Amino acid sequence: MHDQLKNMDTKEIELPNTVFIRDIETRVLQGIVLQSLAKIQGISLLEGNLLDTLLGRELERVKGIFVIQDQKKQSVDIRVEINVMYGVSIPEKSEEIQEKVAEEVSLWSGLHVASVHVVFKDLIPIQKPEQEPVESSV
Repeated sequence: MHDQLKNMDTKEIELPNTVFIRDIETRVLQGIVLQSLAKIQGISLLEGNLLDTLLGRELERVKGIFVIQDQKKQSVDIRVEINVMYGVSIPEKSEEIQEKVAEEVSLWSGLHVASVHVVFKDLIPIQKPEQEPVESSV
């Protein structure tokens, strides 16, 4: 009998009937993904400005970030749809996005990230700097 008690976690004795439950709304996980994407150069969200979304100007939902939670496995599957700037290596950018998103979602939510699916939807053209008019000296 004493051998069974020796292997028992002390929390079972102190809090025998306590059940701890933590729920994280999808909006919170989307916010973590947004913060992760804000740190990455050469990409943008599908619609609107990333800064507008971070500042809460897009009220209803975050377009292009989908999160599916598995409560039993305490894990999440994330799908991110983004635009990429012309000239950026898509395989390298994809890997950067996947690592950053998985790391930060795991760190801040405590959930296991089962998958990060990155979908490149459109190409952002290179913006040429506007040339200043040349003044001629007459």
